[in-house]
Amino acid sequence: MKAVYVKEPKSLDVAELPMPSAGRGEVLVRVHAAGICGSDVHIYHGTNPLAEYPRVIGHEFAGEVAALGLELPPEKRGLSVGDHVAVDPVTSCGTCYPCSVGRPNVCSRLKVFGVHQDGGMAEYVAVPAANAHVVPKEWPWEKAAMIEPFSIAANVLSRTECTASDRVLVMGAGPIGLTVLMGAVLIGARVAVADVLDSRLETAGELGAELGVNSGRQNLEEEMLKWTGEGVPLIVDAVCIPALFPSLLRMASPAGRIAHLGFSERPAEIVPLEITKKELSIIGSRLNRNMFPRVIEWFGKGLDPEKLISHKFPFTEARKALDLIEEKPLETCKVLLTF
Repeated sequence: MKAVYVKEPKSLDVAELPMPSAGRGEVLVRVHAAGICGSDVHIYHGTNPLAEYPRVIGHEFAGEVAALGLELPPEKRGLSVGDHVAVDPVTSCGTCYPCSVGRPNVCSRLKVFGVHQDGGMAEYVAVPAANAHVVPKEWPWEKAAMIEPFSIAANVLSRTECTASDRVLVMGAGPIGLTVLMGAVLIGARVAVADVLDSRLETAGELGAELGVNSGRQNLEEEMLKWTGEGVPLIVDAVCIPALFPSLLRMASPAGRIAHLGFSERPAEIVPLEITKKELSIIGSRLNRNMFPRVIEWFGKGLDPEKLISHKFPFTEARKALDLIEEKPLETCKVLLTF
């Protein structure tokens, strides 16, 4: 079979690799669509500190069940060859402390397809049956492949207990920020989005943002105070620039929550006074905690993820797709590969 293969940093090819088979408790998936994430680009460049090489990249993918392994878990024994599935890339041990408290996405022995183990940018991949979630057969493959990106939004909105009574500030109108926006709007929250690009803010408005603020030429803190009167109850930081963190603390309302999605190792200045006097909650959110069923429900309720898809390429043109993302970021949102 063929796969998008990063032998080492800066070395990406469509390579011929051995055909996998479904092991015990696994299913073999014939991949039909896979999304390109920023982390895939970082793995290619060697700037993802979590990646192991060589690696078949891709953690956002969907396809058709091609074969069933032995001894599927009880909850997955209804899976059949031909089922359409989206694959949750998060695998966990099930026994460590995070797993024991229902947080397998930060398992002490966490592995993610496409990062720690070979992923979904391949014609076939064997995955634990527990990670294969059936989707309606009438859905386009591209829609099914978008479940994983939206699971990031579902996770952070769950971690922060977002409700219809919230006002939410989303920092950044890139692909992840827009998934958070769309999820929060579906929940019923009122959402503002900050970015430095008017084109992205226009997209955010089309997707339901009540307010767009160009933080490059407007004072975001002043705009948020005008919008809320007392500060923002929920801030989701999808930009993750450490230097901005003090401003987030100032913009948060008393009893507010600030969610952080980034992996920067650079320090951020923390003002303990703001945290204590407002009794703020600072919340990290990583990957997703069994959120695929929730996102499938979101899509069933009318959330349209295909609005974020800007380009599609055959997987044999993976290098061309990555080059486009890097060379023309203003022209791309979500880029998918088809198989």
